[in-house]
Amino acid sequence: MMGRTCSGNCPVPFDIRSIARFPVGQTYRVGRVPAERLAAGTAGGHSSNEVDETKRNMLKLAVLAGVVGAAGGGIVGASLQYVSKPPLVGLAGYPKVQLLDLDGSPLTVTKVLSEYNLTTHEVITFNYPLTDEPNFLLNLAPPAGGSGGATNVPNGIGPQGSIVAYSAICQHLGCPAPNISYYPPGTCPQTFNGGSLDFYIHCTCHGSTYNAADRAANLTGPAVLPLPQVILEHDTTDDTIYAVNEIGPPVNGHLDTLQGSYGVGNSSQLSKQSPIVACNIA
Repeated sequence: MMGRTCSGNCPVPFDIRSIARFPVGQTYRVGRVPAERLAAGTAGGHSSNEVDETKRNMLKLAVLAGVVGAAGGGIVGASLQYVSKPPLVGLAGYPKVQLLDLDGSPLTVTKVLSEYNLTTHEVITFNYPLTDEPNFLLNLAPPAGGSGGATNVPNGIGPQGSIVAYSAICQHLGCPAPNISYYPPGTCPQTFNGGSLDFYIHCTCHGSTYNAADRAANLTGPAVLPLPQVILEHDTTDDTIYAVNEIGPPVNGHLDTLQGSYGVGNSSQLSKQSPIVACNIA
């Protein structure tokens, strides 16, 4: 074949000897163009100097699709990051929340004095300021005609200063009520620091005990912090009760008592549980 030229119907429209001028091993591609078109200086009906507008438009579309895809990927990536790292929830400050009785009616000091007292065995709680932060409601005054109990308790409300509220989550490892419960007189008589105490708050999980009449201070470990105390407010115009603040250390399980869950809203209803009692207090 060397030294020969193809006829007009040859698939390669030039002297085949020109192939030999390419270095051995080099790859190249040629298209089959009719000889008459080659002679006329056209290929596929277009001048060899013209730009194929169809190819140009396809290239533009490909570039545009890549840009849109990248932007969409950024949006999706940001959305996934938002899902994997939800924003912190909580409150900016302590709200004023009205307490409701077990039946949903407004809780009043008169109701507390008649329904709950020093001898109440059930665990009476309400959530404040967040939905996952239960608190004991205690009336440490004795029943009508009774004796004992505690009056003028720090931050207590009511005519005898006997109504208080403390966190119902143990400050050791966070056991909630009813594992931690109020023990009325006679439940498990104990001696603390050389003196007897008839009523207290005790956690059956690991034995921590708190003084219900003195800011829920520690009586026995392993907890070393007192229970946070909810500040109650008595509205004397209609005898209603509000939770308005919380003092002391943060509620166990929260770096900040106001952060970690949602607020309870404008009101918080009491609930009742049976206590879990264990008298093996160290």
